[in-house]
Amino acid sequence: MDAAPGRPPVRAVVFDLDGTLVQTRIASWEIFERINARFGLGVDEPEAYFDLFRGNVYASIAELCRDETQAAEVKEAFLHLLRTEYTPPLVPGVTDVVRRLAGDCTLAVMSSNAMQVMRRVLTANDLAFCFAHVFGGDVTPDKRTAMRTFLADSGSGFGRRCAADYDEGGARDAPDPAGTVLVTDTAGDVRDALEVGIRVVGVAWGMHSVEKLTEAGAEFVALWPQEITAHLLGDAASLPPGGTCAPPPFGGSPAPAAAVAAAAGVRRDRRRVAAAAAGPPRRDAPEAAAPPATAADELLSAIRRVCAHG
Repeated sequence: MDAAPGRPPVRAVVFDLDGTLVQTRIASWEIFERINARFGLGVDEPEAYFDLFRGNVYASIAELCRDETQAAEVKEAFLHLLRTEYTPPLVPGVTDVVRRLAGDCTLAVMSSNAMQVMRRVLTANDLAFCFAHVFGGDVTPDKRTAMRTFLADSGSGFGRRCAADYDEGGARDAPDPAGTVLVTDTAGDVRDALEVGIRVVGVAWGMHSVEKLTEAGAEFVALWPQEITAHLLGDAASLPPGGTCAPPPFGGSPAPAAAVAAAAGVRRDRRRVAAAAAGPPRRDAPEAAAPPATAADELLSAIRRVCAHG
């Protein structure tokens, strides 16, 4: 199977956060329900709240307010609760999808949510360094503006391969709209992306149904996260990624960066203690048979130790 026959290869994938990467229907509604009660917005059912995402959610909320002053107060209160109390679970299966795509594509996140939430969610799930760029609703409320900013900047072509450093070397062209795909769960995002000129893949587990996403213009709606990889990469989905963000062997979970660093630190400390106990080297001591371990050796050993102990 070829990925989207007749189209250029996918080079950049932009993920929505809420309802796409994380399970949000309950978690987000519980936050907004308190805002609704506090300000009397009249959104008393979850489905009515989900309908606000047919367009820009903040614009939809503003229409429920009596004036611009109240709209600003509602937005500020909503973002405050999101920043402090919103920690939704990741959608099962998306970790492997993100890591596979990060090996070949530049990844970004665009969300109506706050940057603080995006950082908390992505770091907690060891996905932060798979994404090269993020656009939060408290910095760029309008996703069309965020998409156009992403497409206009040649720096957006540089990615991350699940490591802190960015791609290095060589000039990069700005992302090609025909090779850029938004993955989202809302009809409003679909329409915004099509207006900007990029492709859209919908997901069925978020705010809006398959029918609503298709009607809005999504080229494909995934029923399972793994379908995103199959649709975007085609037969190449089964091949090792072109970058360094390879999935873990034997289907195991990747070792968290903190655990790897901690294991490497323990190893270094043990070597220092052993060296101190041995005392200074004797002048007549034979030369060591092997050179000291390099940083790469230490990291590889640490990863093996972490994986071996689960």
